[in-house]
Amino acid sequence: MQRRRLGRTDIHVSAVCLGTITWGQQNSEADGHRQMDYALEQGVDFWDTAEMYSVPTRAETYGRTEEIIGSWFAANGKRDKVILATKAAGPDATLPWIRGGESRFDRANLRAALEGSLRRLKTDCVDLYQLHWPERELNNFGVLAFQEETPLGTDFEETLAALGDLVREGKIRAVGLSNESAWGAMRYLALADQGKGPRMASIQNVYSLLNRSFEVGLSEVAIREQCGLLAFSSLGMGVLSGKYLGGQRPAGARATLFPSYTRYFRTPNAEAAAAAYVKLAREQGLEPAQMALAFVISRPFVTACIIGATTMVQLEADIAAATVKLPEPILKEIEAIHARYTYPCP
Repeated sequence: MQRRRLGRTDIHVSAVCLGTITWGQQNSEADGHRQMDYALEQGVDFWDTAEMYSVPTRAETYGRTEEIIGSWFAANGKRDKVILATKAAGPDATLPWIRGGESRFDRANLRAALEGSLRRLKTDCVDLYQLHWPERELNNFGVLAFQEETPLGTDFEETLAALGDLVREGKIRAVGLSNESAWGAMRYLALADQGKGPRMASIQNVYSLLNRSFEVGLSEVAIREQCGLLAFSSLGMGVLSGKYLGGQRPAGARATLFPSYTRYFRTPNAEAAAAAYVKLAREQGLEPAQMALAFVISRPFVTACIIGATTMVQLEADIAAATVKLPEPILKEIEAIHARYTYPCP
């Protein structure tokens, strides 16, 4: 398993990151433990979670994923074998069970969020602590058009100072962003360079063959500032595996269980783009999901590709994608499809 440096830190992580978003709803505690066992055996030692997981988020399952990870640590004492990342939720009035829906990135909220995560994870330190989404409105999750200016929320300097306190206390090793823009990332990085707090080591955003918008603006930030991408949703909720083509909805699949996640199906070119990528992979003798993941892993601005699986068969195939090298002719075909169907699923 290839290892890559996390930002400018002394932390190195596996190029494949184990995602945990399904543990606690689609996957049981036992499932989560099996996935962690297998991933670690395969050299995947970088795991990502969040205080709000599992998803779809509900009051009844808030924090459950972290609890499953914590119970695995408690059972086998392998905390020191894992690079562990989690996230603090931003404000969202529709999530009143997370600090009253006012979970901002000020000192009090960040401390409360982290201490809750540490308690559930049964550890005294997380290796990477991320801001899950900005306090301001952005054009993400299905939107590419310009959004009207909205309030910024907590001053970025206060957020960095609060994170700096937690780093000095030994509760965090590194900090990162998630669902952030090029402006937001550069603002945090500039303030850190001015000595206002710790430097962001990574940015966790959507990136896949169906949504390559990260390449515009943010890819340069990732490379030049050594603030690499932790790519999530790299199979477009499984769409790039081909299992949903032609209106199929396999029993137990994520989009079958949670049909409100629609942007990978109902945007104008979603089906056509996914079908084109799946066809290319099969013509080349590749598993479609592995081709999609191998493309993401190969990008120079990517630190790690986050994978998520509900079955062990899926997990084994996804981890194996790290060994797939895409030859230049396939990469050229991928670019040709991208030119026909650009950002079909933002």
